Amino acid sequence: QVQLAESGGGLVQAGGSLRLSCAASGRPFSITAMGWFRPAPGKEREFVVAITWSSGYTYFADSVKGRFTISRDSAKNALYLQMNSLKPEDTAVYYCAAGPSPYSRNAYDYDSWGQGTQVTVSA
Repeated sequence: QVQLAESGGGLVQAGGSLRLSCAASGRPFSITAMGWFRPAPGKEREFVVAITWSSGYTYFADSVKGRFTISRDSAKNALYLQMNSLKPEDTAVYYCAAGPSPYSRNAYDYDSWGQGTQVTVSA
């Protein structure tokens, strides 16, 4: 089991930027993919962006493509989400997730979750 802890959320004006971090501990060597999810109407966890741990391949939801960037630091077992050009509709609790399935946008394929960090974007 992998333990995940997010940080970096906060309040920002529309058009601003925030950087989220996620620290992994426990058994980080078992991670194949890590990503970020957020709640959405009708969905408990909506896919935002993810990265395969070994290759660094990234995949994004259309709603954040061109605005969000995901990266990882394998030496630190850390995941980062750089969010630029933020919009009020990006307001949500952002959850870091890890799992054994690469390239998945499905929350059910991720078996480790952080507690979430709140991002609020004011108009």
